[in-house]
Amino acid sequence: MNIIVIAEHFKGNTEDITFEMLGKGKELAGAAGGQLIAVLLGSGAKSLTASLGTAGKVVYCDHAEFAEFNPEAYGKALAAIVPGLAPGMILVANTSSGMDLAAGLSVDLGIPLVAYANAISAGSVTSQLYGGKVNVESALAAGPVIVSVLPGSFSADAGKGGAAPAVEEVAAPDLSGLKIRFKKQMEPESGDVDITQQEVLVSVGRGIQNQENLALVQALADKLGGALSASRPIVDNKWLPKTRQVGKSGLKVKPKIYLAVGISGAPEHWEGMKDAECIIAVNVDPKAPIFGFAHYGTTADLFDVVPAITNAL
Repeated sequence: MNIIVIAEHFKGNTEDITFEMLGKGKELAGAAGGQLIAVLLGSGAKSLTASLGTAGKVVYCDHAEFAEFNPEAYGKALAAIVPGLAPGMILVANTSSGMDLAAGLSVDLGIPLVAYANAISAGSVTSQLYGGKVNVESALAAGPVIVSVLPGSFSADAGKGGAAPAVEEVAAPDLSGLKIRFKKQMEPESGDVDITQQEVLVSVGRGIQNQENLALVQALADKLGGALSASRPIVDNKWLPKTRQVGKSGLKVKPKIYLAVGISGAPEHWEGMKDAECIIAVNVDPKAPIFGFAHYGTTADLFDVVPAITNAL
């Protein structure tokens, strides 16, 4: 069975989730004796095919309507292209774009969709629901299936590298009369710090109690040469801007050190920082979920621990 990966890209760069799907797709295709094929839609984006070398072949379709993501245009093109690739499984990113695309593609192709996947085998898919509180295993029947993959579920490194792939260019179907039109990209105001690029993050949660106490944690972050980030309650209270939020509804970070101060470790937060190399937790509640995945931790009071570490540094 052939494994088809719908490549996702943004602002001229291939997204990490694409490499995650390529790495997993190669494993699945090898086990099934099939071929791994990447499908790339774009406008003047053929150069991105070079980054998809893990795939045995890249099918590239160029059209002005693909300059920006348009779910209707993408859906029509994929509905025309994918059936000819003998798909056994179609991997789509479970991102804002992918979620806009996968359900419609399922209807157009008349094949089932399994969403929120974080584990995939030839015969089953495990989906993470309710922010990670419930895992559901779906048995796969014979025939093609669409699987939308949660970012961070697989290794992106496994999908990088490889020789330049064979590229097959195909013409787009008739895309006239689209009901959806791209108008403009609206982005949030940039923050003073890009927390996704930091090697050290000191992240604060509800346990900090009030906004005035943030100065304690900021002082520690400064001593460590890192940045201050937060869980959602801090941002909801408007104590820090949205650009500092880590989690499912915030940003995904991969620092070398993630010091979680007064954070319980809800699944929504875990989803944004689980790739940190070293997680250190400070929480007075010994049953806090964060201790289930932290490398180091203490149940001492953060108002004792944080000043002590800062003074020692």
